[in-house]
Amino acid sequence: MRITPAEVAALSLSIKVALLSLVITFPLGLLVGWLLAKRTFPGKVLLNTLVMCPLVLPPIVSGYLLLILLGRQGIIGGFIYQVFGIEIVFSEVAVVIAVSIISFPLLVRGIMTGMESVPVELENAARTLGASPMKVFWTITVPMAYRGIIGGTILGFSKSLGEFGATIMVAGNIPGKTQTMALAIFSAVHLGEDVSVYRLVFISTVVAFVALWLTERFTLR
Repeated sequence: MRITPAEVAALSLSIKVALLSLVITFPLGLLVGWLLAKRTFPGKVLLNTLVMCPLVLPPIVSGYLLLILLGRQGIIGGFIYQVFGIEIVFSEVAVVIAVSIISFPLLVRGIMTGMESVPVELENAARTLGASPMKVFWTITVPMAYRGIIGGTILGFSKSLGEFGATIMVAGNIPGKTQTMALAIFSAVHLGEDVSVYRLVFISTVVAFVALWLTERFTLR
C-alpha cells in the first residue's frame, strides 16, 4: 500500500493541526472541566451548554458561524485583516480554529468525567490541612483524574484528525494548504480515485479504532 505525496501531505497536515489544536485547547479545557465538575456558580448551566453546543450542532453550521466571524466582513476576521492585513479564512489557521471548536467539547467532557470521580472528601481534607486551592488541584484533583483527562485528550485529538464539516466551510479544500485527511477522502471520492479512498479510509479507521480503544482502556479501568 503505497501512499502518494498528496496523501502524505493531507495526513501530515491533519496530525499537525490536531497537535496544535490540542496545545491550544488543553489548558482551557482543564480549567473549564474543573469549573464544571467542581464548582457551583451562576451561569454554570449556560457555560456547559455553550461548551457542548458543537457536539449537537451540525459541523457545517459551526463552520458557517466561524466563516461569518472570521471572514473579512466578520467582527473578528475583519478587525484582524484591517489591523494586521492577515486573512484567517482559507488558511491553516482557519483549520486549527475549526478543529479546536469541534473537538473542545469531547476534551472537556473527558476531563469533567475524571474530575467528578475525585472524592470531595479528600480535597476538603487537604484544604483543612492547609493546602492552597492550587496545590489541591495539582496534587490531588489532577493526579486522581488523570484517566479521564487522558481519555478526553485522546478523543479530542482523534476528533481533530477526522473533522470535516466546519473545516471545509471556513478553510476550504486546498491541496497542500488546508486539505486534511477527511477532505482528501472527499476529493478522492468525487474524482473517482477509489484506491486512494481505500487507503485513506483504512488509515482513518485504524486511527479511530486505536483512539477509542485507548480511551476505553484508560477510562474504564
